[in-house]
Amino acid sequence: MFDRITFDQKIMGGRACIRGMRIPVSVIVSQIAYGASPDEVLQEYPDLEREDISQALGYAAALTRDEVIAS
Repeated sequence: MFDRITFDQKIMGGRACIRGMRIPVSVIVSQIAYGASPDEVLQEYPDLEREDISQALGYAAALTRDEVIAS
């Protein structure tokens, strides 16, 4: 499902990254959240592909699907 999201202790301390590159998912999601367009993200990170951005956003969405019960 998220074949472009990788985890490697030797790359960014094991944080979720894109295709083994030193580009964390959190950076992509943050840029989009704060108003950058996908095209702007692609300009900033030319090694990325549009599908990388889609999977980063999908991965972030999947992490927030769990129901949290407030105490």
